Amino acid sequence: MNCLPTSLAGCFIIEPKIINDDRGYFMESFNEQTFYECTGERVHFVQDNQSYSTRGVLRGLHYQTGVHAQAKLVRVLSGEVLDIAVDIRPESPTYGQHVSAFLSAQNQRQFFIPKGFAHGFLVLSQTATFFYKCDNFYNKESESGIAYNDVSLNIDWILPEQELILSEKDKTQPSLVNARKVW
Repeated sequence: MNCLPTSLAGCFIIEPKIINDDRGYFMESFNEQTFYECTGERVHFVQDNQSYSTRGVLRGLHYQTGVHAQAKLVRVLSGEVLDIAVDIRPESPTYGQHVSAFLSAQNQRQFFIPKGFAHGFLVLSQTATFFYKCDNFYNKESESGIAYNDVSLNIDWILPEQELILSEKDKTQPSLVNARKVW
């Protein structure tokens, strides 16, 4: 496992060691001890989630607040996505900044997003199956979000606006300045 730090403290792109042979490949997608040695983060994941989406679907930017805040380890099982993490930790020197990663079934990269970040992704391939581990259980009362197109974030979503497919909830998320605080 190779951990690549990003410009935002605590966010890592993780490249697994892939063993290829004439039968296909093998990789260890998660090992708690190796993860700790690589990132310095002790994380105990308690919930796995999976979604299937078509090209242009944008899910996000989402997060959980307070004691229900979540760290996530995300990956793509099929297809390709542009994955975004936004630092919303009020005390952080990188508050309001974001980092992006291209995740695909082909590159097998994973993206670790610690607590205190909003998260979203955009499907770039015809379809994508997205998988993520969370270190805290989902809590409806603690869910929150930020507008994907908040001008203060200046996120380049790659695809033109007219190609984006959003849920009604994601069309009406507040700007970062008006969003619920993560803690």
